[in-house]
Amino acid sequence: MGSMVHYWAGLLLAASELLPGAELRKADSAAFDRYTAEVEQALPRRAFTPERMARLRAGETSVVAETRPDPREVGNSLIHDWSGAVFIPGASLARVLRVLQDFDNHKQIYSPEVLDSRLIERKGEEYRSYLRLRKKKVITVILNTEYSTRFFQPSEKRAYSIVHSTRIAEVDNPGGAGEKEKPPGTGYGFLWRLNSYWNLEAGDGGVYVECRAVSLTRDIPTGLGWAIRPMVTSLPRESLEATLSSTRRAVGLVQ
Repeated sequence: MGSMVHYWAGLLLAASELLPGAELRKADSAAFDRYTAEVEQALPRRAFTPERMARLRAGETSVVAETRPDPREVGNSLIHDWSGAVFIPGASLARVLRVLQDFDNHKQIYSPEVLDSRLIERKGEEYRSYLRLRKKKVITVILNTEYSTRFFQPSEKRAYSIVHSTRIAEVDNPGGAGEKEKPPGTGYGFLWRLNSYWNLEAGDGGVYVECRAVSLTRDIPTGLGWAIRPMVTSLPRESLEATLSSTRRAVGLVQ
């Protein structure tokens, strides 16, 4: 068994070293914008069904793919669309919002995927923030990312937010003397674009929390699908599951 593990690990390492660089095409980015525009148009009307609420109150973490097929091919890129939800008993809407808006501490809340974070600017309910991300799946990629976030609260029991990535750049030699950003839209391409949509509903002695993450990544290089497909297709779901778990834990610590 040990020799087989080392064999596959060696193959994956070799595949990672052979992985060619990629470049984001304008047409693919425009396709992502069209797709997310439809998501955002429906967001104010998105609601938790009674059946889903019952499962969440029972302790289930619901994570499902919203695309058919998953992922969706657009040109030389892939759109990944996953939604996940949890119920946080004993929480209030205000407590959940405090966690989501605490950008300076997201590096603690969402570690180890978030290495650094800070609020850049706030104007009313609009925020600009920075996150340094680590994406690891055989290959480790460090990304400097920036976001624009707007929060909406149409009622005392309902709130939602729209998060757009405004800049994503891979980092060469992170932490070293020669650290340098690659131009946005170049590199391995494990994350070209990322929009997130939070949907919060208070009720039943807690808060129902949904996060929908829509991301754009590179496609699968010919001949390397056996090694690269699991990396490109599993990262979005795993990241969303970790985000929900970390949010629930952090809300439980808020006074």
